[in-house]
Amino acid sequence: MSEAAERAVAQHRRCLRSLVTAAPDPEPAPETGSSGAPWPTGHRFADRTRARHADVHALLEAGHSRRSVQRQLGMTWRTVKQLADAAAPEELFTGQWQNRPSVLDDYKPYLDDRWNEGCTNAWKLWQETVPLGCKGSYQRVRAYLHKKRTSPRPVVARQPSPRTVAGWILRRPETLPEPEQLLLKTVRTHCPETDALTRHVRAFAVMLTERQSERLPDWLVAARQDDLPSLHTLAAGIDRDRDAVIAGLTLPWSSGAVEGHVNRIKMIKRQMYGRAGFNLLRKRVLLAS
Repeated sequence: MSEAAERAVAQHRRCLRSLVTAAPDPEPAPETGSSGAPWPTGHRFADRTRARHADVHALLEAGHSRRSVQRQLGMTWRTVKQLADAAAPEELFTGQWQNRPSVLDDYKPYLDDRWNEGCTNAWKLWQETVPLGCKGSYQRVRAYLHKKRTSPRPVVARQPSPRTVAGWILRRPETLPEPEQLLLKTVRTHCPETDALTRHVRAFAVMLTERQSERLPDWLVAARQDDLPSLHTLAAGIDRDRDAVIAGLTLPWSSGAVEGHVNRIKMIKRQMYGRAGFNLLRKRVLLAS
C-alpha cells in the first residue's frame, strides 16, 4: 500500500505546487526593437553587440572617421559599417535566436517540475526525458538548467516530494503535526485524486488494524471506481490471493515465526557458500535448532 500510495502521488505531482505559497517569478516583458520583434537580453552575443555598437558610435560622434574607428577597434570595414548604419543595436538582432523552436519545448514543463522538486542533476534529468521521447542531447538539458541556476530567483519554500506526501497519507491522522495536517488538507483540496487516495488508504488502514475482513470486498470495489492505477494494481494483486488476505485479516495466527526460521537458514547457507554441501548445511540447521 505504501508503494501504491507513493506512485499515485507521483503521478499527480503537479498538485503539490499548491503548497508553495510564494508567487512565481514574473515573466519579463520582451524588449522590442524597431522591427517590433523580441531581441535577446542577457545573452553573450547580445551584450557584445551592444558594447561594440556603443564604442563605434562614441568614436564617430567624437569626429573620427570610419577608417579610424576600424583601426582603433581592430574591426573589419564591413563590421564597422553595419554598426555605424544601425541606429540602435536592436536592428542587428533580427533573426538571431528569436522564437526558434527547440526540441526541449515539449519537455520543459517536466524539467521545471523536477527542478522544483529539488532534482537539479542535469544528467539524471536528461536520462529521465529520453524514455519520454525527448530527442535533445544532454548538452541541451544542461544548458537549459544552467539558465535556471544563474537566473536570480526569490527564495521560496520547496514543495514536498511525493514520498513525503505519501507519508502524511499513510500515518494516523491524529499523529500528524498541525502544519502537516494543513498541508495535506491543501493538497486534497486542489487534487481530487489525492483526496480519494487518502480516503482509500485510511479505510484500508482501519480494516487492517481492526481486522475487519468483511469490509475487504467493498474496499476493492471502491478502490477501482477512482482514477488511481496504482490502487487498481494493488486491488488486482489482493484479488489473486483473496483467501490468504482474508485469512490474514481474520485468523489470530502469524507466519512471522516461520519467516524467522527461513531467514536463519538463509544466513547459515550464505555463510557456507562455496565451502560445503547439503549434508553439512542440514547438520548445522539441526544443531542450531
